[in-house]
Amino acid sequence: MTPQRPWSWYWSLGSHVFESHHDAIRSACQAAGVHSVEMHPFQFEGKALEQLEGLEQDYAEAGVQIDSFHLPFGAQDDLANFYETERRRAVERTRFWLERMPALKVRIAVQHPSTNRSSVDVEGLDPFLRQLGRSLETLLPVAESNGVLFALENMPPGLDGGRFGSRLRHFERFVEEFDHPSLRFCLDTGHALMAGGPEGVGSFFEVMAPRLAAFHLADNAGDRDSHLAPGHGLVDWDAFFRQAARLDHRHGMCVEAPPFAPAPYRPEAWKELFEGVDELVRRALRD
Repeated sequence: MTPQRPWSWYWSLGSHVFESHHDAIRSACQAAGVHSVEMHPFQFEGKALEQLEGLEQDYAEAGVQIDSFHLPFGAQDDLANFYETERRRAVERTRFWLERMPALKVRIAVQHPSTNRSSVDVEGLDPFLRQLGRSLETLLPVAESNGVLFALENMPPGLDGGRFGSRLRHFERFVEEFDHPSLRFCLDTGHALMAGGPEGVGSFFEVMAPRLAAFHLADNAGDRDSHLAPGHGLVDWDAFFRQAARLDHRHGMCVEAPPFAPAPYRPEAWKELFEGVDELVRRALRD
């Protein structure tokens, strides 16, 4: 898909606020002039492959592609679980969805390195890496055979300190430990701000850049994952979009935030959301 703006990527709509209302998702995309969306498992739960293919066709006929898919991330979906029985169950749930990505024509599947919120300072980094590595040994070949990239997303800090996936060093170790052509990273700007402060987004971008292939754009005040529309928090969007322009990313950037407007959201509110993000990019690249 070729963008009509002077930057290389195109916008993708984060659909989680719509639950499973596919007509509403497509309508919001059309109102916003956005042709790409990120979807979630709960929006397709219980559907047969033929039904998934039919839903993908409905989106395609509306001019919308399913660029990315957020794999399940409940407590039971921990790919770094220290209990081997539970980890293997999480792997099988993740495999289930990876094998359905071709039916939805998904480019990239995003997953949390762990759903455990315990402190790495207490538990140690290596046990998490060992368990995640075991999961990736199974899942990365599954992703490759189904023609989908597999992206690990950076996490916010936990209440007890450095949660797995919330520090730059964790992603440096991912690069060192896990070498597979299907492995990529997803940069969540809101999580990076919470984990690293005002410089966090830029620092995570630099470390993740060689494998950076997906984005979750959201803002906050640095204290909680409030998923504010970009420009309504403390993320340095000028710096972020300048880095993004140098990366020459040619796929979707998911705005993982609803409009900064009263709900229920009017169609015009979705258009205003993406017009606002457009303006943030223009300002960053103009200055």
